[in-house]
Amino acid sequence: MEKEQAIEKLEDKTLPLEEVKTLFEMFCNDMQVVGQVAMNLSLRTSVYEREREKSPIMEELLIKLSEVEDMGSRWAVAKNPHTPVHVLEKLAKDEVNLVRALVATNPNTPAMVLQTLFSDEKIVRDGLSGNPNTPAKLLKILADDSDKMVRMRVAENPNAPLDLLERLMKDVDENVAKAAEVNLGKRKNA
Repeated sequence: MEKEQAIEKLEDKTLPLEEVKTLFEMFCNDMQVVGQVAMNLSLRTSVYEREREKSPIMEELLIKLSEVEDMGSRWAVAKNPHTPVHVLEKLAKDEVNLVRALVATNPNTPAMVLQTLFSDEKIVRDGLSGNPNTPAKLLKILADDSDKMVRMRVAENPNAPLDLLERLMKDVDENVAKAAEVNLGKRKNA
């Protein structure tokens, strides 16, 4: 099979994972195809339907993709909700800050790893604000961030403490205040 054919096949997010794995193995030294494999896995994975597409093949491919030099592939693995915890722990130390930032947003990243990312660069810390696993004590610090988007993500965080949401309802930015009000309303009605 030619490289172009492989790339074209991988554009189909309904391609069976067995075929995705075969193409990865055939072209594992071609970063363009490897990147397309990572993109295929990203396209078929939804943060809203986290169990969809979960399989041993998906996990195996994510582990292998986490080890390639292509930053885009590691980026796709870092944000994938099916990425195993041990891979997220490794990617939390990646040299590329965007990879670490995506680990910070991943709902599978355990709180202890998120804790270590809190002292990282701003782009990485920003990723923590919307993660439901971010410990409450970190959310309370992030709620005072000068960046309104960080405060907005804290206000929208489904696990933000209720007292923190009440405080954010008085935020100087009306969008942050509204997001906190909406989140608080959902939680009280649940």
